[in-house]
Amino acid sequence: MAQEKDCRIVFMGTPDFAAASLKKLAAWPRARIVAVYTQPDRPAGRGHKLAMSAVKKLALELGIPVYQPASLKGAEAQAELAALRPDVLAVAAYGLILPDAVLAMPRLAPVNVHASVLPMLRGAAPIQRAVMDGWQPESRAGISIMRIGSRLDAGPVYAMNDMLIGEHTSGTLHDALAEMGADLLVRVLDDMLEGRAVAVEQDESLATHAAKLGKRDGFVDWARTAAQVHAQIRGVTPKPGARTVLHLAAADGFTAQILPLIVSPGTVGGATAGEEPGTLRHDSRGLGVACADRWYLLGMVRPEGRKDMPVRDLLNGGLKNLPEGLCGHARQPEEPA
Repeated sequence: MAQEKDCRIVFMGTPDFAAASLKKLAAWPRARIVAVYTQPDRPAGRGHKLAMSAVKKLALELGIPVYQPASLKGAEAQAELAALRPDVLAVAAYGLILPDAVLAMPRLAPVNVHASVLPMLRGAAPIQRAVMDGWQPESRAGISIMRIGSRLDAGPVYAMNDMLIGEHTSGTLHDALAEMGADLLVRVLDDMLEGRAVAVEQDESLATHAAKLGKRDGFVDWARTAAQVHAQIRGVTPKPGARTVLHLAAADGFTAQILPLIVSPGTVGGATAGEEPGTLRHDSRGLGVACADRWYLLGMVRPEGRKDMPVRDLLNGGLKNLPEGLCGHARQPEEPA
């Protein structure tokens, strides 16, 4: 089949994750992106000034018309979109519900880039939940390119790809999956234009939900195994951040944000010999917290109102007189920090 040289694409997306797909599509020679839809500018930062989404910034740099309706449910917004005559609606983390009338507009299909191996982890936070739940060494995360239907993330899937989670945080995994999703989207659209694309229905019996994270998801549960704690901390890094209250013999209790260590073997320091989860131990290796099975060594911390610092700097500062041995305990904050 001769290549179709002018695939009219309306791209819909908002954050950095979506910008990766927009950038890849803009460089794809078979596509013509006729418009970009993104959410309205929102207040951001300490000054609460209106800020453009990552997708809008990129679209303006590329010279692509940008539309920012607050909703696509109204007749006027739908007529405006229909007038663009899209062959494909390419969607990635748009953040608005697409009514059935919108889903019926593209000549070929409405397709979505979803950051999980569907039907697992449907919903708002698949990347964070994949890291938090993926504490086993063989755990994987991935991308699905699906045809959008009326039910959230439940449409048939054109293609999937995956990767080991390993030592990724949700932040680094986000970036890796954004690039994987962009590449897979172009491959699926190429297959679609050639008539090779086949969408396979999802197995509903395997479906799981990835609920949006809140601050409480970052409150470290030291009663879990060290591997599970490490996964939780990585899963909420950079947002909403892992938090615990440290009660040390040399200081009043204070809330600290915990950043994961880079190398997994360094996160454990031997069996806890039955110490109560949350017990703190100070020794030549640093500061460890007892988990259900092992000690978890703290690497970087961010005490409230202060910058990130290695634990050794914390110990060499105001806590330099902290004796070695059992020296306090860690617990979950009483209220969201």
